[in-house]
Amino acid sequence: MDLQSPSVVREVFRAGAIANRSAPCRIGSIDRIEAPGRLIATGDLHDNPLHLARLVAAAGLDSASPSHLVLHEIVHSDRLINGADFSYRMLARVAALKADHPALVHTLLANHELAQVMGAGIVKDGVKVVEAFNLGLEDAFGAEAPSVSEAIREFIFSMPLALRCVCGGTHGPRKDILVAHSIPSTAIMDRFDPTVLSRDLTPEDYEPRKGAAHIMVWGRGYDAEQLEDLVERWGVNLFILGHEKAEHGVKFVPPCAIILNSDHELGVYLPIDLDHPPTPEEAVANVVPLSNPMA
Repeated sequence: MDLQSPSVVREVFRAGAIANRSAPCRIGSIDRIEAPGRLIATGDLHDNPLHLARLVAAAGLDSASPSHLVLHEIVHSDRLINGADFSYRMLARVAALKADHPALVHTLLANHELAQVMGAGIVKDGVKVVEAFNLGLEDAFGAEAPSVSEAIREFIFSMPLALRCVCGGTHGPRKDILVAHSIPSTAIMDRFDPTVLSRDLTPEDYEPRKGAAHIMVWGRGYDAEQLEDLVERWGVNLFILGHEKAEHGVKFVPPCAIILNSDHELGVYLPIDLDHPPTPEEAVANVVPLSNPMA
């Protein structure tokens, strides 16, 4: 794939957007899969191409027995070139994966992708990341950068808000898992529409500090009471999330949330047998380090 060609890159993002919207697993604002099967759950990636390659290998997407693969928080790299962020290249690779494997790859909406298309200011380690990303597009595509940016916008707005895994079933009691970038902060829950997972997304859902999608992908500071409320509302037994720092790659938030990081040197992924979903404690114990993915 020629990632320097504006026409190729535009087409990749548009193909990814079509796959997001038309995949057989897409229901309203979310993807939904059922046991039997295997899932590779991940956390934030932030333009770590080595870890992306290892995750794709772990999923075995082209093998006889492929796994589902969740990917989110792809853009905004720590590695800039003359102040420019070229993480559009990794986002394009993810769009191509979705287009090639629409029923297996799940590209979830995250706050950095949403901030990029909404033009919201984020400063990460002293870098204005939206501006750095735009500079990367300008350096790569010149006068055609706006059209590439519009294709990226189309891909991001096509992303599902979460992946619901219907686990157990005939092999045991149903224990659903929700994989998402985050869930709403406790302090803003009174403004959140929890029915967003059972309907299509609207333009209003992306509005800063008001829309359900925005509130969900930016959420931090949730607690046990909040989690238990969403367990009841959504019928979920385990949440697998990103967005927050997990120094050792994984963190348990009682009673039923796991935070994963897949971007840094201690990043991990979590393989899950959908017929035998893990408890939170088992999930923490079962993570695989991306520094040694064959362990």
